[in-house]
Amino acid sequence: MSGPVQQEMERLLTEAFAPTRLEVINDSVSHAGHSGDDGSGESHFTVVIEAPAFADKSRLERQRMVNKALGDIPGERVHALAIQASAPTS
Repeated sequence: MSGPVQQEMERLLTEAFAPTRLEVINDSVSHAGHSGDDGSGESHFTVVIEAPAFADKSRLERQRMVNKALGDIPGERVHALAIQASAPTS
């Protein structure tokens, strides 16, 4: 079951990139009791996203684009975010 932060991340990324693939994976249960676990169950995520907007962009540029699209979520509302961003292959 996805919570409100996960749903908001999915919405923001879909609106920003119209991805051909999007997975927002809640990894929080694996980090329960660790640093950054705020008890919300939505503190650690992995984003797997594939979108044409990432073509000809470096890995760092792609990560910055995702972080920008997510606004205050990374670092403010989510403790850890792993990003795997790619462009579709022909």
